[in-house]
Amino acid sequence: MTLAEHLEELRTRIIRLLIGLGVAMAAALLMGGYVVNLLKTPYVRAMAGAGRPAELAVLSVSAGLVTYLRVSLITAVVLAAPWIFYQLWMFVAAGLYPRERRVVKFAVPMSAGLFVAGVVFFVFVVATPVMTFFIRINEKLGLASVITFDNHVDFMVTMSLVFALAFQTPLILLLLGKMGLVTASALARYRRHAIVGIFALAAVLTPPDVLSQICLALPLWGLYELGILLVWLFAGRGEARQA
Repeated sequence: MTLAEHLEELRTRIIRLLIGLGVAMAAALLMGGYVVNLLKTPYVRAMAGAGRPAELAVLSVSAGLVTYLRVSLITAVVLAAPWIFYQLWMFVAAGLYPRERRVVKFAVPMSAGLFVAGVVFFVFVVATPVMTFFIRINEKLGLASVITFDNHVDFMVTMSLVFALAFQTPLILLLLGKMGLVTASALARYRRHAIVGIFALAAVLTPPDVLSQICLALPLWGLYELGILLVWLFAGRGEARQA
């Protein structure tokens, strides 16, 4: 493709991406109340376990509306993730050979699915025990947990994004295997080194508490093992390409 054709392809993909995001934003605004209640659930459960009233404060009159709009936008991005990933990958695929395009077509739904799975895993599995842990620490220190709504949303969104990106591990390993940079045997041989690196990465990405680190590290370990399996199945077991 010429430079002009690449630019035209980029313009087309951006327009389609924005249209899809706009549709998702309209849906997110309609279901925003449900999403807000969903985000509040871990905090409500954690406070209920501590026998405390579950109230999230706001520090200004407009804070509730502003945060609601932010939540709706983030929800729209999550809802439109498959479409967004598809448009981005298809732009890349326009300059690839047919064999490489087949890899892209496989990677797009897998990447979008892993992204959504990471968000769902944090919200429904990890968030409540992590918040319970923090609240109990505050109680032991004699501190009252007065949390603002926007701070709570920031925490939920940031950690959801961390888990969503971390869940891309199997796909990254598979693509490296497809490029001949790693093999299943090499990944298995360096498993112990990878586990140490995973726990170190979890310590950097999560709040400074052991529970959060374990809640991220264990799924990452499982995803690493899944990556080994995918490389073994789809990229062969031969030796990695030598540099």
